[in-house]
Amino acid sequence: MSRLRALVLASTLGAGCAVAITGCHKKPDASLVYVSAESSGEVVVVDPEHASVVARIPVGKRPRGLVVSPDGRYLYVALSGSPRGGPNVDESTLPPADRAADGIGVVDLADRKLLRTLPSGQDPESFDLSRDGKTLYVSNEETAELSVLDLESGKITHKVPVGKEPEGVTLRPDGKVVYVTSEEDGTVTGIDTSTFTVVQKIPTGKRPRGIVFTKDSGTAFVSNEMDGTVALFSPRGQDLLGVLKLEGKGPIPPRPMGLALSPDEKRLFVSTGRGSSIGVVDVAARKVSHTIEDVGARPWGIALSRDGKHLFSANGSSDDLSIVDVESGKVERKVAIGGLPWGVVTGK
Repeated sequence: MSRLRALVLASTLGAGCAVAITGCHKKPDASLVYVSAESSGEVVVVDPEHASVVARIPVGKRPRGLVVSPDGRYLYVALSGSPRGGPNVDESTLPPADRAADGIGVVDLADRKLLRTLPSGQDPESFDLSRDGKTLYVSNEETAELSVLDLESGKITHKVPVGKEPEGVTLRPDGKVVYVTSEEDGTVTGIDTSTFTVVQKIPTGKRPRGIVFTKDSGTAFVSNEMDGTVALFSPRGQDLLGVLKLEGKGPIPPRPMGLALSPDEKRLFVSTGRGSSIGVVDVAARKVSHTIEDVGARPWGIALSRDGKHLFSANGSSDDLSIVDVESGKVERKVAIGGLPWGVVTGK
């Protein structure tokens, strides 16, 4: 029995049942949405049907990246003891880091509580999970590394140097290569998941953030914050396939951040940070078809409902979650979250 599963068993015996092992507790509602609140140290659980907060789960300092396990029972969340800064902040003025706070929190979604915090490398921000649910690939922004975390042993097995200020992490759908964006270098690095060697490095644009792949692993999209663009590349080449420019109507130009690809892969949604909007890309035509305006102040993390009918946007500066009807392109409702919403994922 793995250490994590043993811990789950021990933590639930008092209730006479082990959720993840025996399944005698009801599986978490797959329709729920989970939002990381960076400044309040919580994961906020939202019922999108009623546009309401149903729970707040304390997890630790600066929760940001989120991933739900394949079976829908656990939520993994990146926690960081580094003080919150930004691209124009003088780091010498910030308080000292609390390295003991760094880690990957493991949340039981049925009991809605933090089970434990696993090692992550320094200042974890984003990560992705292997298809079998056994391995996490974590970006360590301050050390320019990718940490490979074995979930069964709870140990980091590899550290791979990547570009400076790594951020977005996405596993290729075939599971053979994991890709990491590097904000300072303006590149994407591909790492073979069997040998942990770098197999691809592609210049994409200024301050690349997120990455998303088509299901056949044929095309990747990368959001470039300071270019106001989305770059396209093939995992089989070394050159870009194209660059799409986002336009906005507000006083601040689009700053592409989060990405979400529709289930039918016809549309790519791009949050624009300080641009306060979401760009919609026609994937087949490779052009921006339209923009969803006034989503919220600084939309960052975005996610689609499983049926692709609704888009959820975590809006950092307005402290809320927007629920967008995809077909009409209208914000239907907003849910007050608080604590600087950063990331958002849906249940499984």
